[in-house]
Amino acid sequence: MHTSMPSIGCSRRRFAQLAAAASLAAFADPRVAAGGPVKRWPIIGFSKPFQSFGPDQTAETVAEIGWDGIECPVRAKGQVLPERVEEDLPKFVEALRKRGKEIHIITTDVKNIAQPTTQKVLRTAAKLGIKRYRLSFWKYAKDRSVPAQLAEIRAELRDLAALNQELGLQAGFQNHSGADYVGAPVWDIWQLVHELDPKQVGACFDIGHATLEGGYSWPTTARLMEPHLSAVFVKDFAWKKGEKGWKAEWCPLGEGTVNKSFFAWLKQTSFNGPISQHHEYDHGEGKPMIAKMQQDLRVLREWLGV
Repeated sequence: MHTSMPSIGCSRRRFAQLAAAASLAAFADPRVAAGGPVKRWPIIGFSKPFQSFGPDQTAETVAEIGWDGIECPVRAKGQVLPERVEEDLPKFVEALRKRGKEIHIITTDVKNIAQPTTQKVLRTAAKLGIKRYRLSFWKYAKDRSVPAQLAEIRAELRDLAALNQELGLQAGFQNHSGADYVGAPVWDIWQLVHELDPKQVGACFDIGHATLEGGYSWPTTARLMEPHLSAVFVKDFAWKKGEKGWKAEWCPLGEGTVNKSFFAWLKQTSFNGPISQHHEYDHGEGKPMIAKMQQDLRVLREWLGV
């Protein structure tokens, strides 16, 4: 499936968007505000495939792959358990920083401020200088109104935005594919975040899931979410036909349906946050896993021209 991005013209409104994004970049990475060296896009990896590793082994693996850091699962059954975040997350930060790497995003179970571990997780991240976190996910109840459910989630995000403003954090809402996921239609996320300050609540735009759900329309949703981008997630898939019909199967980057024109478009935007590689396909363990992640990184760098 091949699609191309529409041309992007310059206008007064466009200029205002770019200026706002530049301000957001300074907020999101203190090195920008301080005038220090920073890559436009830190390329990181979601460490879920090796979340059983401790701090040092994680840092060594990240260095061997060649990433700038990680998106770290801080959630139930994750690399760092929420109830132990104050004890364990600093160890990962220290091990990575010794090798010049960072935790750019933590992936959390956070959905609202009433959850028992929300304050602990977010305040610990803020103290450690981690600026971004990924929200949990929501699923639609089939026996309730869709607008009513979106209104409830919007209220939860409004409360989180206030806490994020206090702590200097930015939440990201990831779009997942699936029949009952809130955010599978990316317009869901726009409905939830467009009235909030993107410095507090934005979107982790997953081009793999957006392509799976969007087919030909992903360029429109990418443009829709551009002012709200907190991160970009990268994975690829291909449609396979089996006995029960067509099914999407995750695969190495460049071997599936995700179109590299997305990255050509991304280069034209003002986005300069982290780009996180996700690996949902069978990548094995140990050296084979590292080799596949390195190959995905090579393809991603080629598509970005970096």
